[in-house]
Amino acid sequence: MPRKTMVAAVLLACLSPPTFAQAVPTPDSDPAPDDRHATELERITVLGRRQGLVGTAISASEGSVSADDLARRPLLRTGDLIEFVPGLVATQHSGSGKANQYFLRGFNLDHGTDFATWVDGMPVNLRTHAHGQGYTDLNFLIPELVQTLTYRKGPYHADVGDFSAAGSASFELFDKLDQGLLEVGAGENGWGRTVFADSFGAGAGDLLIGAELQRDDGPWTDIHEDVNKRNLVLRYSRDAGNGVFRVTAMDYRNMWNSPDQIPQRAVDQGLIDALGSLDTTVGGESSRHSLSGSWDGNAFGGQLRVSAYAIGYKLSLWSDFTYFLDHPDTGDQFEQHDNRHVYGYNAVQEWSDDLGKWQFGAEGRRDDIAAIGLYHTQHRVRLSTIRMDSVVEDSIGMFVARETHWTDRFRSYLGLRWDLYDFDVDSLQPENAGHVGDSLVSAKASLAFRAADTLDLYASWGQGLHSNDARGTTTRVDPVSGDPVKPVDPLVRSTGREFGARWQPDKKLHATFALWDLKLDSELLFVGDAGNTEASRRSKRRGAELGIYGFPNERIAVDAELSWTKSEFSDSAPQGNRIPGAIPFVANLGVRANFDGGWYLGGRLRHFAAYPLVEDGSHESAGTTVVNLRVGKDWKRFGLALDVLNLLDSDDHDIDYWYASRLPGEPAAGVEDTHFHPMAPRSLRLTARWSL
Repeated sequence: MPRKTMVAAVLLACLSPPTFAQAVPTPDSDPAPDDRHATELERITVLGRRQGLVGTAISASEGSVSADDLARRPLLRTGDLIEFVPGLVATQHSGSGKANQYFLRGFNLDHGTDFATWVDGMPVNLRTHAHGQGYTDLNFLIPELVQTLTYRKGPYHADVGDFSAAGSASFELFDKLDQGLLEVGAGENGWGRTVFADSFGAGAGDLLIGAELQRDDGPWTDIHEDVNKRNLVLRYSRDAGNGVFRVTAMDYRNMWNSPDQIPQRAVDQGLIDALGSLDTTVGGESSRHSLSGSWDGNAFGGQLRVSAYAIGYKLSLWSDFTYFLDHPDTGDQFEQHDNRHVYGYNAVQEWSDDLGKWQFGAEGRRDDIAAIGLYHTQHRVRLSTIRMDSVVEDSIGMFVARETHWTDRFRSYLGLRWDLYDFDVDSLQPENAGHVGDSLVSAKASLAFRAADTLDLYASWGQGLHSNDARGTTTRVDPVSGDPVKPVDPLVRSTGREFGARWQPDKKLHATFALWDLKLDSELLFVGDAGNTEASRRSKRRGAELGIYGFPNERIAVDAELSWTKSEFSDSAPQGNRIPGAIPFVANLGVRANFDGGWYLGGRLRHFAAYPLVEDGSHESAGTTVVNLRVGKDWKRFGLALDVLNLLDSDDHDIDYWYASRLPGEPAAGVEDTHFHPMAPRSLRLTARWSL
């Protein structure tokens, strides 16, 4: 079919009302190299995790995942991509259009706090967000366009600043595709998805186009999620000077209804079933559009990468967690509204010498938040304003790092970082307005010893930081009760250590092991759901992690990732010292296999153990186990894939909380209870894929 005819057919398919399904297709073989990238800033790219990082990494808990790894793993949600970071759990307590709930190294990361995420140099974490500090919504990503995911756990790298305590991850997108693709499919519960992606020669460069549409009603008994997600990506790349220039435009829009967490007693009393809702009018609308550009190559006697971005973002989110506790007549539904523009830049210069390399970097960012509000609502209609602010938050970060190879077996890493923040808050309540600034210097250090040609040993130490919500730094009066409150510290220190090993005896086995600990200073966080601040005590976490990646032959890959964590508050208090939401054990087991005749299989088991819901440990979650499976067959230019999500039809919970809520007829003080979001029952999704 002629190219123009094919493009027209694809656009018509994308614009028609679809019921489509997901696949993650990438060829089994490594993509052909692109000569233009020979001048890029030096990066470590691991294909299929077959190549270890012995001799190059500075810690045991860093790694890279290629498109070959990302292919053929069944995904329930786009946010599940982040689970390629070993030990990280992505769940959901609300509608699928909302950012996931994340857990890592004993942290309940909420929707992204203490884990920094980027896409092509653009920060994903949103500071001073209406729903939660560091809000990380990955729904604007099209998984088929992700070329590499690089992750680093712990605060050991100087180029990472805010939200770096637990770690960081960076997604890089393709510049061009070896083959275009069109995927169309259908699944149970009205779920559907279509994806078109292709690249074309354009002048002296390449134009990449990606489009995604998704629909989903979900398995819920009394609410249709009615997800309507649209994504568009346009990228132009070309040689420029001694490097590569890229400019990328992205547009994301989504609308959905939310099956929020529900109280266990409502199910026990027969008011609803486990897939039911007590408020069927909650949900959300979100949009994100961005324009970014970058250049990387040889400059000033070394390697340089510079980038800049502009992001427009909106969210209106309606939630109801306590029902009739605070407002017996109208209910407790509330709306969180966020309307902002984000601008920023990054620049990193590297110089190499006989002993190693120097790295210098600078970054700047402005969050211009025109409106960030919290409203009491009923059926999505605003009844009153709880809090309304506009915020301008600026930050500058600078760092220097030195990696030295002292001998063939001994190398070191030293880094120093300085961050400066400025908060300017204009509030509907004048007493909560103000202007605050703060800065922090962070040091990093790592030693690596190559004990054998196949074994590296590591010792890492680093300081990280966490910015608090700008509104919390100027708040002096609780917007609900009117009581006086103390403003929070703008920046909070974290300090981590790690001892680890990386072993790769041959190309068929790669293993990592790490012992780590992390301490956080007293942390005061702004609680977006309440419009006020809530204090947290000093905390400490320690744990062990083991990752084993096996490749018995060219057709089979298996992996096991195990994480143990002990988390507790550092001080003693009558209510106890356990940290709610701190998962003590996470296990991920995976297999991928290719068979004769184009058949393939990908399977994944994820388990996380019971975790405390309150400080004294008197209430715990039950733990969760889920198995997902993909089976498919490829022909020359056509493929079919069947995803079986929640293969064992587990009725475990995605997430659990313990707090007070009030149902009609209950005491005014409410009833403390477990509130949970159920895992979606087993579902099937079938995808057809054409290579263009």
